[in-house]
Amino acid sequence: MTMTMEIQERSSRLLLVGSLALNLFFIGTVGALAVRHYLAAQPAAVERPRTAVARIERLAAPLPAADAEKLRAAFRARETAAEGAREALNRAFDHIQMALRAEPFDAAQLRTAFGKARAARPVYEQAMQEILSMGAAEMSREGRNKLADWPSSRTNTNTR
Repeated sequence: MTMTMEIQERSSRLLLVGSLALNLFFIGTVGALAVRHYLAAQPAAVERPRTAVARIERLAAPLPAADAEKLRAAFRARETAAEGAREALNRAFDHIQMALRAEPFDAAQLRTAFGKARAARPVYEQAMQEILSMGAAEMSREGRNKLADWPSSRTNTNTR
């Protein structure tokens, strides 16, 4: 009888361990699915605002406070021109998107839209370069060095 009790105890223990392992497996699976669902529910990466002020803020963020304020002051002095040039560039990008989505597709319309974007970009870049030149002239050496290092730390150079 003792042997039968030991076998029953042993089977009960194995059954208990097996049940515990199965429960842990199910809990882990449910947890993994919950985390996956939570991560899938998160919005995709938010597109950066396509404005001149947003670009200046991205440039000013790593600068020392005094130098960042000098850059912002240089921007405020030319804000209207910079934002106008950026709006023209954004409209050109929108025309490219519309031309690509048009049915029936018209290659000539797309080429025209590309031409507008090519013409708008240098105007915007020149306005931004003037702002950077004015701001950099007033900055400390440390601020100019951080500004010089900024482009190399960017991950995507196509979205300014």
